[in-house]
Amino acid sequence: MNLSATRRTFTLKTLRYYTCATALHHPPPPNLHHFLHLSITHRRLPLAQQSHARVLTHGLHQDPFIATKLISAYALFNRPTASKLVFDSLEPKNIYLWNAMIHVYVRTRLYNQAFSLFIQMLSSSVCEPDEFTLSTMSKVAGEVGDLSAGKWVHAKSVRAGFGSDVVVGNSVMSMYCKCGEFGECRNVFDEMPVRNVGSWNVLIGGFGSSGDDNGVLEAAKGMVRSGLRPDGFTVSSLMAMCGGEGVGGLGYGREMHCYVVKHGLDLGLDSDVHLGCCLVDMYCRSGRVDLGRRVFEGMKCRSVYAWTAMVNGYVQNGVGDEALIVFREMQVEDGTEPNKVSLVSVLPACVSHAGLTGGKQVHGFAIRKEMTHDVSLCNALIDMYCKCGSLDFARRVFEDDSFCKDAISWSSMISGYGLHGRGGEAISLYNKMLQLGIKPDMITVVGVLSACGRSGLVNDGLSVYRAATTDYGIKPTVEMCACVVDLLGRSGELDRALNFIKTMPVEPGPSVWGALVTASVLHGNRNMQDLAYKFLIQLEPENPSNYISASNFFASSKRWDVVAETRTKMKERGLRKTPGCSWISINGKTHSFYVADKVHPFCDMIYEMLDYLVLVMKGVPDSHDSLEYSA
Repeated sequence: MNLSATRRTFTLKTLRYYTCATALHHPPPPNLHHFLHLSITHRRLPLAQQSHARVLTHGLHQDPFIATKLISAYALFNRPTASKLVFDSLEPKNIYLWNAMIHVYVRTRLYNQAFSLFIQMLSSSVCEPDEFTLSTMSKVAGEVGDLSAGKWVHAKSVRAGFGSDVVVGNSVMSMYCKCGEFGECRNVFDEMPVRNVGSWNVLIGGFGSSGDDNGVLEAAKGMVRSGLRPDGFTVSSLMAMCGGEGVGGLGYGREMHCYVVKHGLDLGLDSDVHLGCCLVDMYCRSGRVDLGRRVFEGMKCRSVYAWTAMVNGYVQNGVGDEALIVFREMQVEDGTEPNKVSLVSVLPACVSHAGLTGGKQVHGFAIRKEMTHDVSLCNALIDMYCKCGSLDFARRVFEDDSFCKDAISWSSMISGYGLHGRGGEAISLYNKMLQLGIKPDMITVVGVLSACGRSGLVNDGLSVYRAATTDYGIKPTVEMCACVVDLLGRSGELDRALNFIKTMPVEPGPSVWGALVTASVLHGNRNMQDLAYKFLIQLEPENPSNYISASNFFASSKRWDVVAETRTKMKERGLRKTPGCSWISINGKTHSFYVADKVHPFCDMIYEMLDYLVLVMKGVPDSHDSLEYSA
């Protein structure tokens, strides 16, 4: 047994001996609070209760120091009622007791009780609030989003002479940011005579929440100019705008990574696990999932958040098989249990690779761990079942009353019906949603319009579009208009679809002209198809798919000069279309296929079967009808 374990055993035995000795009316030792502290350190509620009993037995319940320890102990074990009983038993109460009890309510998220106790404290006129009290109450106001209460606490802070206190100032700034008053936050920051790293971090976080990336950069530069060194929170806030399409880009993110290494912000420390997750996320958003994996492998302490960031990174980059492997390693090899965010992150990988079986396994895990009350997870399950073709299971999740459905829940189910061409059920569910008083959003309307287009319900779709734009005040978007064009085009009303494009309230985008192309091909209208292709290539000059489709169209019309011109443009721009890929999961293994792919070990057998199926579809009698194929 090592030394620390020996000491722990000794202290626990000592505490048990002490409680037995006091039961035999032995006089209490002078270090009772020390043993109470040990029960808190070792997180043993029974020992804390025994220590409380000894306190009462020997009449020490009026000792403010011991009472504060008891209040904090019961808060640690999520027993605010017991803490309040200890608090009420003391008279008079000093500022430390009031602060301890307020902190208990904040720790257990009982914010209304915290405010009531604060008002009671002010009414008692015995104790005046100090900087800890005021900073805590500012935090409470920010957590509940009560701007009026936050301003009142701010005024109390100024009148009490703590207006220049940096801790109180930081809490007030944070409160204004959470209440959506970033201007007031900046005013407090500008008036602070002394600022620390926390002050600048709140300002940087405020700029980030408001979407002002340039403001984030300027605040970070101002922090460095003031002589303060950015900490892990600063770097993680800056990293959120790096990578992907952020202002900083991948290059700026790498500079942040270098800063982390240079200044010893160790990713293995518990306090900086969040920083490691931000690095993983930044690299994955930039498409460099390999670098994100290197950061992940270098983390000494991998929490569930780090594993989830890695799973989500693979899913974002379309590497679903690796996401599933990491998800399994998290549980089997590392012993880390997934949380709700982990399940939401891995479900898209189940759709693309693991299929319905993998999605059901995730669903079963969520049921066992009693997570099915979370709306985000249930929405992800609905989406997964719809994309896997199991609408019945999706509807069962949707109709489960264990979670409170939001607009996304309705939109996911409606879009699922639209995806499978069940327009009548999509409209029925949409009408039910409206009857319940749930206001539709753009995504819901797009789902219904898509369902109507796939089912040929032209009049119903146009009615939905008119009602959404007039009765519910939804501004038409390119996606909504593209659905209307697709709706009219599929039904053969190409001229009406073109007239709609000309009168659209928004500028037609590639999706609009792409819908017209599809409809023109479907109904063999070459003039309309030619017109649509011209606009499509003009809007997306860097999309190789447009050139390939247009080239095939011109070739079918025997316009070889235009075909050559189109191909030349592709070569000049250096464009090359990524080949399409299909996959199928058999016995837990995913098989991928590209165009003219001959890599698969059973490719000869596969092509033989395809040739046979082509003959069957053409109705050509074949001598192989009696053959049995097996893989």
